[in-house]
Amino acid sequence: MKLRKLAALSLAAAMAAGTLAGCSSKPAETKPAETTAAPAGETTEAAKAEDTTAAPSDAKGQIYYLNFKPEVADVWVELAEKYTAETGVPMKVQTAAAGTYEQTLKSEVAKKEPPTLFQINGPIGYKSWAKYCRDLKDSDIYSHLVDKSMAVTDGDGVYGIPYVVEGYGIIYNDAVMQKYFALDGAKAKSMDEIKNFDTLKAVAEDMQARKADLGIEGVFASTSFAPGEDWRWQTHLANLPIYYEYKDDNVSDKDAIDFKYSDNFKNIFDLYLNNSCTDPKMVGAKTVEDSMAEFALGKAAMVQNGNWGWSQVAGVEGNTVKEEDVKFLPIYTGVAGEEKQGLCIGTENFFSINSQAKEEDQQASLDFLAWLFSSDTGKDYVTNKLGFIAPFDTFAADEKPTDPLAKEVDRYMSNTDLYSVSWNFTSFPSQTFKDNFGASLLQYAQGGKEWQAVVDDMKADWANEKAMTK
Repeated sequence: MKLRKLAALSLAAAMAAGTLAGCSSKPAETKPAETTAAPAGETTEAAKAEDTTAAPSDAKGQIYYLNFKPEVADVWVELAEKYTAETGVPMKVQTAAAGTYEQTLKSEVAKKEPPTLFQINGPIGYKSWAKYCRDLKDSDIYSHLVDKSMAVTDGDGVYGIPYVVEGYGIIYNDAVMQKYFALDGAKAKSMDEIKNFDTLKAVAEDMQARKADLGIEGVFASTSFAPGEDWRWQTHLANLPIYYEYKDDNVSDKDAIDFKYSDNFKNIFDLYLNNSCTDPKMVGAKTVEDSMAEFALGKAAMVQNGNWGWSQVAGVEGNTVKEEDVKFLPIYTGVAGEEKQGLCIGTENFFSINSQAKEEDQQASLDFLAWLFSSDTGKDYVTNKLGFIAPFDTFAADEKPTDPLAKEVDRYMSNTDLYSVSWNFTSFPSQTFKDNFGASLLQYAQGGKEWQAVVDDMKADWANEKAMTK
């Protein structure tokens, strides 16, 4: 079994796929959202003319998709209804609440009508769900995957198909930054000068001291730690020290981690906490939605998140941030040579078909995936409503997402002077490990735990959880 590095996905391949936009593991609600689309009548002639890849109205089987991405839950509901209207195939979508996907999936697969389409998060996820993963090597969707090394494989079999490429970093409001650069004594005069942690720190701390002049409440939006809302730190931010440790050791996984870049993690984490809209002692009550709203309303100049965050920013009532001012900055931590570092680009999202479901339901789910990534209607949803950077050759050059953060991912991927940070958190031992690390970080943020204890506990949990997967 293997998941070759997403870094192998060259820009040329991405351009061939004609896709560069994204999404996230961010929950936008705390309760599962569910819909069962009722079978529609005959597809209209107009719809047939527009989309010749739709399944016949007498198609057998039904689809139950357990969605991982709460921030696009409503889109999936709409998409399911659209698919049923066009094909006559019933489709149900349920969205797992924040941080509960594995738990929800375990519950749902035990039911009489289990999910027919679900997600694994890479090789570690495949180990847990191998019994339920159908071999997809002969599927239509796999045949269209631009870089087949991205798939989750086991021997000759293909058990997980990546459906989105994403990028994350520090999102910033360029209007606020330009206002800062114009101040007397500013620590930098343009974003081009912010190419390492030392400069970022000097600028952020000076901005925080002059926040009244800038009309903000803090440089960074809240460091969210409400239950299930800490994934930006225990997973996404933690990816950077693991990436550099793996790079040093020329490996893609380790049974025991040294956490040799723990001080670099602390550098940026402390910067977030100490130059924020929210007192560190209060972060336990903050959600990612709160954080994105602070950015959208102009209360903060920066927020760590991914290109999927644009839909959250754009959807905030009273949003004051202009689309042309929403940009990305790499997450600098003080690592030597980081002036050449770009965004964190990769995926943890892999479609799998439930091999234990009824055969006609498995086929219906495969037909849906083919429709989603090859029909005009499906591709429109993928690009313009889900905002996915879909890694398939069915997307033409003019079918790229056009939101500002998608464009930023494109810009960074196109810059051959920079290297992307691959997503190594798919090798993290377990959700338990991430939850424990997040709890430690919250204790540290609130002043209840020393940093060395955070480091020691993280290393011990990694080793213990890895041992349990053997």
